[in-house]
Amino acid sequence: MEKQELVEKINSALAEEFEIDVEDITPDADIKKTLELDSLSLVDMVAIVEEVSGVKIKGSDVSQIKTFGALYDYLEQHC
Repeated sequence: MEKQELVEKINSALAEEFEIDVEDITPDADIKKTLELDSLSLVDMVAIVEEVSGVKIKGSDVSQIKTFGALYDYLEQHC
């Protein structure tokens, strides 16, 4: 899957799950603030991203991924 296609699928899935506009998801946007995540919903977000991308995100890496751009880069490096 090409990066742009992956980005679109992830953005769409997250916008639907967290009931936000897909336009609010930009590479520079803070993931936790944009999706209004607490610790439980962070786990849900990771599960959705893993399901859509097919990439397993290590627990130790989750705290390092702050923006959507960093998430996309991580997925691209690990797929």
